This record gives sequence, C-alpha cells and structure tokens, in this order.
Amino acid sequence: METNRRLWPFRYTFLFSLILLMAIWFGSMAIGVADTTWGDVWRALFSDEQGKQLDLIRELRLPRETAAAVVGAGLAVAGAIMQGMTRNPLADPGLLGLTAGANAALAITMAFFSSAHYLIITVACLLGAAAGAGMVFGIGAARKGGFSPLRIVLAGSAVSALLFAIAEGIGLYFHISKDVSMWTSGGVAGTSWKPLSITVPLIVIGLTIAMLYSRQLTILSLSEDVAIGVGQKTTAVKTWLFFAVFLLTGASVAIAGNITFIGLMIPHLVRAIAGADYRFIIPLSATVGAAGMIVADTAARTVNAPFETPVAAIVAVIGLPFFLFVVRKKGRGLE
Repeated sequence: METNRRLWPFRYTFLFSLILLMAIWFGSMAIGVADTTWGDVWRALFSDEQGKQLDLIRELRLPRETAAAVVGAGLAVAGAIMQGMTRNPLADPGLLGLTAGANAALAITMAFFSSAHYLIITVACLLGAAAGAGMVFGIGAARKGGFSPLRIVLAGSAVSALLFAIAEGIGLYFHISKDVSMWTSGGVAGTSWKPLSITVPLIVIGLTIAMLYSRQLTILSLSEDVAIGVGQKTTAVKTWLFFAVFLLTGASVAIAGNITFIGLMIPHLVRAIAGADYRFIIPLSATVGAAGMIVADTAARTVNAPFETPVAAIVAVIGLPFFLFVVRKKGRGLE
C-alpha cells in the first residue's frame, strides 16, 4: 500500500518534469541571435513550409537542442548510477576518469585516423571511457580498504589530469590542437542528424539498461552485503550497470566533448524530490538532466551573442560551487 501511495505522486512528478522538458526544448529553439518566434518553431516542426527562419530551426537549432537533451539525460543517469554503485556522493563520469578517457581516445583517433567515420569515433570514445574508469578503480582498489570515496576522487583527479595531458600532447605533436580543443571544450554547436543517428541509440540502450536494473541498484546502494543477502548476483548487476555507464558517457562525449558536473549535480537535486529509490531517481534524472543541459546550451549561445560561450564553462560556474557544497556537507548534499 505504501508503494502505491508513493508511486502515484511520483507519476505526477515525472509527468510534470516531462512537460517542463518539452516546453524548455520547444522554447529554446525560438531563442537565439536570429529573430525567430514560437510560431516559426511550430511551423518548422509541424508543417512543410519553407523559409530561411524555418530552415535555420530545422537544420541548426533542432538537432542542436535534441543533442543537448540526449547528452544531459545520458550524463545525469550515468552520474546517478555511479553514485549508487560506489555509494560515493561525489561520483561523476567526469570525476572518475570516464570523460578524460573518452577525450584521450578521441584525440588518438583524430591523430591516427583523421578520416575516421563517426561510428569509429564513437567506439573509440566508449573504449576510452572504459579504460579511464578501469585505471581509476584499479588505483582505488590497489590498497587495502577498498573503494573509499576520498581515494576514488583522488585517483580520478590524477588519472583525469594524466589523460587530458595525453590528449593535449597528441594535439600538439600531430598539429591537431585546434580540432582536439574544439571538441573537448564541450558543446553541441554544429551537431547534425548524422552523428545523432549513431549516438542516440547507444544512449537509449544505456538508459534502458539503467531502468531495468534500477531496483537492483537501489539495493546495491544500501550495502553490498545486503544485496548479497537478498540473493542478488552483484557481479552481474555491476557488469550491466558499468556497461550502461560506458554507453552513456562514451556516446555523450562523442557528441558534446568534455561536460562535467551534470552527472554530479542532477542526481543530488533529484534525490531531494524522489528519495533514495533508483526506480524514481533514474527516470527523473534523465528528464531533469536533459532540461538542465538545454538551458545551459541556450545560455551558452545567448549570454554573449553573437559569440558562443563554452557550455562546459556555463555548467562549471554552477557545478563547482555545488561540488564544494556537497563536500562541505560530507556527501549529504540535498538529501
């Protein structure tokens, strides 16, 4: 009975977040340097009319804001999974080496396979994310005591610095620094439908896996001993959840480059609303993360128009104080 009382209010909460996301996504396409209206957006989406303003919305803003939504959802859910699995409130794909690993793999691919298809770049980012996370957890488990939150964060900072340095070194040596910097600075400017057709299915698969294992993740987030005690196959659950994180992070980096703090902030904000049950945290993180990323991208292209402000900078302005707030609260955040 308690479950039913909790589930119905959450359904309304999730529906509200979904409506808000759609409103933000729709409204973001009417905002920009070019003079467009809500009516232009409506006609661009739901009619066959032609025109300069309508083409701008269809070819530039629509794929860009769709990419922002997908990346925000992917990184937020990846952060929620990492925090639940490691029971570390500071866990984030950017802080645990996944983003840096994907960036290093991206730089290597651009240096040695300059004409690589976008599918190859996406696969490279996935492998790089896996390698980065493997290095961090390998260092974190090297000493007796297991994965302490402090050790994981320190290992993540060290590995991320190393991998970012490798990416920069490759860029300088092969004279592709501009290309690497443009990609790793973070953002969805210039995104087209072709790369989205490859990366969006990967993120959808990652989100689906996260939802399917959300109940197991809730138990795992309490204690591994509790999970084993109720008969959970923790190794299999962790393997699938890590696979989801790799898909979500690698595909997001392939679209938008280095975007940090989304995966740290959003799950904390969502827990203040949804509680500790990951059956609620995962879907709400997806919608709130998508909305947050769209807002950040809209601010990036309007705050200093007609020039672009890096989305990573916009997110970091909010994310860094939030990170310090969580540290000050000793990981409790907004819970």
